[in-house]
Amino acid sequence: MEPIKSSLLKKAEFGILGALLAEILLLTFLTASFGEEGFSSKFLAGGIDLAVGSVLGLAGVVTAILIGEGSGSTAGILAGVVVGVLSGALTGFVITRFRVSPFITTLGMLSVARGLAYGITGGETIRNMPEEFLFIGQGSLFGVPIPVLVTLLFAVMISYFLRATTWGRYAYAIGGNETAAMYSGVNVKKMKLVYYSICGVASALAGVFYAARFGVGQSTAGLGYELDVIAAAVIGGVSLSGGKGTILGAIIGSVFMGILRNGLVLLDVSAYWQQVAIGGVIVLAVGIDMQRKNS
Repeated sequence: MEPIKSSLLKKAEFGILGALLAEILLLTFLTASFGEEGFSSKFLAGGIDLAVGSVLGLAGVVTAILIGEGSGSTAGILAGVVVGVLSGALTGFVITRFRVSPFITTLGMLSVARGLAYGITGGETIRNMPEEFLFIGQGSLFGVPIPVLVTLLFAVMISYFLRATTWGRYAYAIGGNETAAMYSGVNVKKMKLVYYSICGVASALAGVFYAARFGVGQSTAGLGYELDVIAAAVIGGVSLSGGKGTILGAIIGSVFMGILRNGLVLLDVSAYWQQVAIGGVIVLAVGIDMQRKNS
């Protein structure tokens, strides 16, 4: 039993979970009103995506506009998801077809998606969402908020996909050694297209729930989220170089980032200094990732 227990404790998830619990206790002690938290994370093995926040915003405003024009909640949500699929697929196509680096491609998509969100709204906030749509963001089932339930369900599905399916295991293989995976018969281009499309869907769903949660469609929704997503994933044990990481770790990392942001607000820390703190966490997370890689 001792070797098994020892190997379990070496997992990154257990280390960050301990830090997460310590952070909760500290902030609970310092702030009487601490308690609310929210998280949303989507980080898929096989590449980096800087456009997640912008795709979130674009999908949210497309959904809000269609619902506001009377197309119905279902049609609006589907349209938002389609926006995510197309964004992810286009990103994957450019990366695989023209061999443009993921960093440059997703940086470009970040600007394109955000620009489209501003363009189609004219910078205006879309309001007057129907109650049935707001319910998916503000309602709850069995006392648990619907966004949390959906996030957990999505996390279970992606975790199963990565661990129990051939395509999912290919993600780890490509991230670990893309050349070796290619020579092993893996269709790397096809798989990257799939992974970026899934990431686009996740970002779009986050945008839909963001709009439903706050009752508005905003072109600024998700602004800067890409940094939080990267930090959360790396803190949770996902390697920036690929091939390592779990969905559980990414979720724990995102909860950690959410708690940190909420805690800084409740502690009345200036927004300017909050950015310093978040930036420091990101640098620390990357440093830890490099240390893990070299050890």
